[in-house]
Amino acid sequence: MSEVFKSGFVAVIGRPNVGKSTLVNSLVGQKIAIMSDKPQTTRNKILCILNVSDAQILFIDTPGIHKPRHKLGEYMVKTAENTLREVDVILFVVDITEEPGAGEQYILERLKNVSTPVVLVINKIDKVPYTQVLPAIDKYREKREFAAVVPISAAQETNLDNLVAEIKNHLEPGPKYYPEDMITDQPERMLIAELIREKVLHCTREEIPHAIAVEIEEIIVRPNEDLYIRAVIYVERDSQKGIVIGAGGQVLKEVGQKARLDIENLLGSKAFLDLWVKVKKDWRNRSGVLKNLGYE
Repeated sequence: MSEVFKSGFVAVIGRPNVGKSTLVNSLVGQKIAIMSDKPQTTRNKILCILNVSDAQILFIDTPGIHKPRHKLGEYMVKTAENTLREVDVILFVVDITEEPGAGEQYILERLKNVSTPVVLVINKIDKVPYTQVLPAIDKYREKREFAAVVPISAAQETNLDNLVAEIKNHLEPGPKYYPEDMITDQPERMLIAELIREKVLHCTREEIPHAIAVEIEEIIVRPNEDLYIRAVIYVERDSQKGIVIGAGGQVLKEVGQKARLDIENLLGSKAFLDLWVKVKKDWRNRSGVLKNLGYE
């Protein structure tokens, strides 16, 4: 008798910066969600598709749930919380190197009214002695019951097979929603914009991250099949524009070089990146601008 094929949607939630995007990228085997050591890096729901022999698992990497301070923050939290009602399994990712705090409590409160199975994923176990893993699990088990608890290292890809097996335990028989060679439903423009934004986060200082948005204005396939991509990096203040460009244009040049490599890996063709930096005052609090940039 052949195995029953399963499929379903899995929300990946957690406080900002616990490794959700790293986990999704490691599971799917390709960089789709952007990664940064700056909190609240992910802004949209990003659907990543894992195909295994007996299942298709659709991961939704959500923005980190946090207390919002502007319209963009409100959009991010609403996006993450709405996702909880749309999925078959929730992965609640926590960082073992940090004590459970107000951020985790805030999320646990939001999980109280959710009937979906919640799997606790204890991430970054490569950073602590093994003897610390069980006490960390106990701390969370005191707070609520979980469908399962799986300790992992997303960065080292440790114990991910067990995590996938646990997810499959909670999925129903279902169809293959997407073709096998598809790993995300995101349009290329959005993925390119996100890769550029990631490099800006890597190359600039602390005060910059949340003031940045990237818009792809034009993609042209040249006769030799190379790509010409013109992108605008928006900031909120003139001082931020100076930081993103850098002395003699050095920061922007580094952003372009690093982003181009990732874009070429993603698209499988040579790319020329034409980057511009523009000021759009207080864009995170302007609904029209947020909508134009894809934050509905």
